[in-house]
Amino acid sequence: MQSIPVDGTRLGTMTCIVAPEARVANRETGEVRKDREGQTVYTVGVAVRQDGRRASIIEISVSGEPAGVVEGVRVHVTGLTAFSWAMGDRHGLSFRADAITPVPAPAAAASRKGGDA
Repeated sequence: MQSIPVDGTRLGTMTCIVAPEARVANRETGEVRKDREGQTVYTVGVAVRQDGRRASIIEISVSGEPAGVVEGVRVHVTGLTAFSWAMGDRHGLSFRADAITPVPAPAAAASRKGGDA
C-alpha cells in the first residue's frame, strides 16, 4: 500500500455523520481490530465539504475511541493519511488519522450583546 499524507486544512468543513464504531477484524467471530499497541481501531464516517463544492463522505480509521465525537458534530482530523489499495478488480483509498476530535461550538447567544430583557 502506498501512503499519501493529506493536508486536512485544505479539506474544508468536516462533520461526523456516522458515530465511531469498533472496526471488526473477523465477521464470523466478531473479533474487533486492534492496532500494534493493542488499542481498538474505530471507524468514523465524515462528510467533507469545501466551499462551493458537493460533500464527499469518507470513512476514517483511528486508534482508540474518539471522545466527544457524535453524529452531527464538526470534527478536526489530525495526521490524516490516505492509503491506496487494490484487490483483484477492486481498488480505492482508505483513510487513517492520528486523532479525530470535536470542534468546540462557537460561543452561544450568551456572548452576544444585549442579552434578554
